[in-house]
Amino acid sequence: MTDLRHYDVIVSPAITEKSTMASEQNQVVFNVAKKASKPEIKAAVEALFGVKVTAVNTLVRKGKVKRFRGTIGRQSDVKKAVVTLADGQSIDVAMGL
Repeated sequence: MTDLRHYDVIVSPAITEKSTMASEQNQVVFNVAKKASKPEIKAAVEALFGVKVTAVNTLVRKGKVKRFRGTIGRQSDVKKAVVTLADGQSIDVAMGL
């Protein structure tokens, strides 16, 4: 049985041109919770998708300042995790959880 906390760790898959290119190297990119640690991310991916994770790299993309109709707003910071899977394993991010 999966722990419900795993759903709090992984927010969504990051579907970008760069993450699509990374999928050819057995890597999947997820948006994750700000306070999530690498072991927590690894445990969540392994439990939710039933795959073996070999490495987890994280980064924080700082939020940008954007204008909308003259009003200045700020996008929030986003933490991303690049998860490397063991050989022969894959995750279809299009299907969802």
